[in-house]
Amino acid sequence: MTTTIQETDVTTGATVWLTGLPSAGKTTIAYELAGRLREEGRRVEVLDGDEIREFISAGLGFGREDRHTNVQRIGFVAELLARNGVLVLVPVIAPYADSRDAVRKRHQANATPYVEVHVATPVEVCSVRDVKGLYAKQAAGELTGLTGVDDPYEEPESPDLRIESQNQTVQESAASVYALLTERGLA
Repeated sequence: MTTTIQETDVTTGATVWLTGLPSAGKTTIAYELAGRLREEGRRVEVLDGDEIREFISAGLGFGREDRHTNVQRIGFVAELLARNGVLVLVPVIAPYADSRDAVRKRHQANATPYVEVHVATPVEVCSVRDVKGLYAKQAAGELTGLTGVDDPYEEPESPDLRIESQNQTVQESAASVYALLTERGLA
Protein backbone atom coordinates (compact mmCIF):
# COMPACT_ATOMS: atom_id res chain seq x y z
CA MET A 1 0.00 0.00 0.00
CA THR A 2 1.37 3.38 -0.99
CA THR A 3 0.94 6.31 1.32
CA THR A 4 0.87 9.82 -0.06
CA ILE A 5 1.65 12.92 1.92
CA GLN A 6 -1.07 15.50 1.71
CA GLU A 7 -0.06 19.15 1.55
CA THR A 8 -1.72 19.69 4.94
CA ASP A 9 0.52 17.00 6.48
CA VAL A 10 3.77 18.79 5.65
CA THR A 11 5.36 20.36 8.68
CA THR A 12 7.56 23.41 8.68
CA GLY A 13 11.12 22.72 7.78
CA ALA A 14 14.12 24.57 9.15
CA THR A 15 17.89 24.55 9.09
CA VAL A 16 19.76 24.10 12.34
CA TRP A 17 23.40 25.01 11.75
CA LEU A 18 25.75 23.67 14.43
CA THR A 19 29.07 25.49 14.19
CA GLY A 20 32.16 24.99 16.31
CA LEU A 21 35.71 23.71 16.33
CA PRO A 22 36.73 20.23 15.14
CA SER A 23 35.77 17.65 17.81
CA ALA A 24 33.45 20.14 19.56
CA GLY A 25 30.56 17.65 19.46
CA LYS A 26 28.54 19.10 16.58
CA THR A 27 27.90 15.85 14.71
CA THR A 28 27.28 13.82 17.87
CA ILE A 29 24.67 16.33 19.04
CA ALA A 30 23.08 16.46 15.57
CA TYR A 31 22.63 12.68 15.37
CA GLU A 32 21.26 12.52 18.92
CA LEU A 33 18.72 15.22 18.08
CA ALA A 34 17.89 13.61 14.72
CA GLY A 35 17.03 10.35 16.47
CA ARG A 36 14.64 12.08 18.85
CA LEU A 37 12.96 14.02 16.07
CA ARG A 38 12.57 10.92 13.89
CA GLU A 39 10.95 9.08 16.79
CA GLU A 40 8.34 11.85 16.74
CA GLY A 41 7.74 11.31 13.04
CA ARG A 42 9.66 14.34 11.77
CA ARG A 43 11.41 14.36 8.42
CA VAL A 44 15.05 14.98 9.33
CA GLU A 45 18.31 15.05 7.41
CA VAL A 46 21.80 15.47 8.81
CA LEU A 47 24.18 17.14 6.36
CA ASP A 48 27.45 15.97 7.86
CA GLY A 49 30.38 18.15 6.86
CA ASP A 50 32.68 15.19 6.20
CA GLU A 51 30.15 13.52 3.90
CA ILE A 52 29.51 16.77 2.03
CA ARG A 53 33.27 17.20 1.52
CA GLU A 54 33.44 13.71 0.03
CA PHE A 55 30.40 13.84 -2.25
CA ILE A 56 29.40 17.44 -3.03
CA SER A 57 32.57 19.41 -2.41
CA ALA A 58 35.16 16.88 -3.56
CA GLY A 59 38.19 18.66 -4.93
CA LEU A 60 37.88 21.71 -2.72
CA GLY A 61 40.79 22.54 -0.46
CA PHE A 62 40.84 24.21 2.92
CA GLY A 63 41.81 27.76 1.97
CA ARG A 64 39.40 30.57 2.79
CA GLU A 65 37.77 30.67 -0.68
CA ASP A 66 37.25 26.89 -0.85
CA ARG A 67 35.88 26.80 2.70
CA HIS A 68 33.45 29.60 1.75
CA THR A 69 32.37 27.69 -1.38
CA ASN A 70 31.84 24.53 0.67
CA VAL A 71 29.67 26.36 3.23
CA GLN A 72 27.60 27.99 0.46
CA ARG A 73 26.98 24.61 -1.20
CA ILE A 74 25.88 23.12 2.10
CA GLY A 75 23.72 26.16 2.81
CA PHE A 76 22.03 25.86 -0.58
CA VAL A 77 21.18 22.18 -0.07
CA ALA A 78 20.03 22.81 3.52
CA GLU A 79 17.72 25.64 2.49
CA LEU A 80 16.31 23.62 -0.40
CA LEU A 81 15.45 20.73 1.92
CA ALA A 82 14.18 23.00 4.71
CA ARG A 83 11.80 24.93 2.46
CA ASN A 84 10.35 21.57 1.47
CA GLY A 85 9.44 20.58 5.01
CA VAL A 86 12.60 18.82 6.16
CA LEU A 87 14.29 19.67 9.44
CA VAL A 88 17.93 19.89 8.38
CA LEU A 89 20.71 19.53 10.95
CA VAL A 90 24.05 20.85 9.70
CA PRO A 91 27.06 20.01 11.89
CA VAL A 92 29.71 21.94 9.95
CA ILE A 93 32.61 24.01 11.25
CA ALA A 94 31.95 26.98 8.92
CA PRO A 95 34.81 28.98 10.43
CA TYR A 96 34.07 32.37 8.85
CA ALA A 97 31.29 34.69 10.00
CA ASP A 98 30.68 36.08 6.50
CA SER A 99 30.08 32.57 5.13
CA ARG A 100 27.56 31.79 7.88
CA ASP A 101 25.90 35.18 7.36
CA ALA A 102 25.48 34.47 3.64
CA VAL A 103 23.75 31.18 4.47
CA ARG A 104 21.45 32.92 6.96
CA LYS A 105 20.59 35.57 4.33
CA ARG A 106 19.75 32.86 1.76
CA HIS A 107 17.31 31.40 4.27
CA GLN A 108 15.83 34.81 5.09
CA ALA A 109 15.37 35.62 1.39
CA ASN A 110 13.22 32.50 1.05
CA ALA A 111 11.49 32.92 4.44
CA THR A 112 13.01 29.60 5.56
CA PRO A 113 13.59 29.24 9.31
CA TYR A 114 17.27 29.18 10.27
CA VAL A 115 18.78 28.53 13.69
CA GLU A 116 22.46 28.96 14.48
CA VAL A 117 23.87 26.90 17.33
CA HIS A 118 27.41 27.53 18.51
CA VAL A 119 28.89 24.41 20.05
CA ALA A 120 31.38 26.45 22.07
CA THR A 121 33.70 23.72 23.26
CA PRO A 122 37.15 25.12 24.14
CA VAL A 123 40.05 24.09 21.89
CA GLU A 124 41.75 22.45 24.90
CA VAL A 125 38.79 20.07 25.28
CA CYS A 126 38.51 19.49 21.52
CA SER A 127 42.20 18.58 21.29
CA VAL A 128 41.76 15.95 24.01
CA ARG A 129 38.69 14.48 22.29
CA ASP A 130 40.47 14.63 18.90
CA VAL A 131 37.90 12.38 17.24
CA LYS A 132 39.67 12.33 13.86
CA GLY A 133 43.25 12.70 15.09
CA LEU A 134 43.55 16.18 13.56
CA TYR A 135 45.01 17.87 16.61
CA ALA A 136 47.63 15.14 16.98
CA LYS A 137 48.59 15.50 13.30
CA GLN A 138 48.83 19.27 13.69
CA ALA A 139 50.99 18.94 16.82
CA ALA A 140 53.27 16.50 14.96
CA GLY A 141 53.68 18.95 12.08
CA GLU A 142 51.79 16.69 9.65
CA LEU A 143 48.86 19.10 9.22
CA THR A 144 48.53 22.84 8.84
CA GLY A 145 45.44 25.01 8.60
CA LEU A 146 43.59 23.40 11.51
CA THR A 147 40.62 25.55 12.42
CA GLY A 148 41.04 27.15 15.82
CA VAL A 149 44.74 26.28 16.06
CA ASP A 150 46.66 27.70 13.11
CA ASP A 151 43.67 28.79 11.02
CA PRO A 152 40.99 31.21 12.26
CA TYR A 153 37.62 30.34 13.72
CA GLU A 154 35.37 33.36 14.00
CA GLU A 155 32.97 32.61 16.85
CA PRO A 156 29.37 33.66 16.28
CA GLU A 157 28.70 36.92 18.11
CA SER A 158 25.02 36.25 18.75
CA PRO A 159 24.02 32.68 17.93
CA ASP A 160 20.48 31.56 18.64
CA LEU A 161 21.93 29.09 21.15
CA ARG A 162 25.36 28.52 22.66
CA ILE A 163 26.20 25.05 23.99
CA GLU A 164 29.21 24.29 26.16
CA SER A 165 29.32 20.57 25.48
CA GLN A 166 32.11 19.95 27.97
CA ASN A 167 29.67 20.82 30.79
CA GLN A 168 26.78 18.52 29.83
CA THR A 169 25.93 15.18 28.28
CA VAL A 170 25.19 14.73 24.60
CA GLN A 171 21.55 14.14 25.54
CA GLU A 172 21.42 17.41 27.49
CA SER A 173 22.99 19.29 24.58
CA ALA A 174 20.50 17.80 22.11
CA ALA A 175 17.66 18.56 24.54
CA SER A 176 18.65 22.23 24.65
CA VAL A 177 18.50 22.46 20.85
CA TYR A 178 15.16 20.60 20.91
CA ALA A 179 13.82 23.07 23.50
CA LEU A 180 14.76 26.02 21.28
CA LEU A 181 13.11 24.39 18.26
CA THR A 182 9.98 23.72 20.30
CA GLU A 183 9.92 27.33 21.54
CA ARG A 184 10.04 28.52 17.93
CA GLY A 185 7.38 26.07 16.74
CA LEU A 186 9.86 24.05 14.69
CA ALA A 187 9.96 20.75 16.61
